[in-house]
Amino acid sequence: MPHTIDSAQQVAEKLEEQRRDNPVGNELLAVADQGRLTTEHLRRLVGTEAQCHRTELVAYGTMLSRFPRRPAADLYLRLGRLVYDASPKLAACARSLGLDPEDMKFWPTERTTYTFDGVVSWVAAQGTQATTGLTSYADLTGYYSGCAELVARIHASELPVTDEFLEYYEGDTPEELCRLALEVVQDGLDRGDDPDEALFSARLLDESVGDFWRSVTTL
Repeated sequence: MPHTIDSAQQVAEKLEEQRRDNPVGNELLAVADQGRLTTEHLRRLVGTEAQCHRTELVAYGTMLSRFPRRPAADLYLRLGRLVYDASPKLAACARSLGLDPEDMKFWPTERTTYTFDGVVSWVAAQGTQATTGLTSYADLTGYYSGCAELVARIHASELPVTDEFLEYYEGDTPEELCRLALEVVQDGLDRGDDPDEALFSARLLDESVGDFWRSVTTL
């Protein structure tokens, strides 16, 4: 049976529809809304983020080796650079919260800390080009919006927060990268990639980001 989805915009709209109908949720925002957010939550957020950085750099390199053509290669290189350039800022954020690299080697230890790593690694190894593009789009739109909402709640609270933390987590969703990710999806669809596979993996990514936030709330 032929696919009824044949454009990246349609795939993105379908993803947003699934997000509305079956929201994953963000347990860290729920904690903040209940007035229970603490500095330890912020420390765990930084530690969880550090685990993701290591995996993302390998994953984007794997994607690049599998699809070394434009616009896909441009996306993977820019995502890798984004993570690479963010790492020193994350280290400064960690130090401002009393953490050092040794503290974060295998911490936090909960399974949910590593769910995102597993999905990104699986997509990098087995996903089609359209799948890598849509999961990147899902990550960018889901993660950055969650960070922006968290910072807004922190500003509305009395929780003391370091400048380094706010500098790292403040910022808008990178719209240019989101557009590029959808270009990668479109190029993949034009080459025959299955849009249903891309949607399936993007929703797995959403669920893994939900686990990312969930792991931060486990004190």
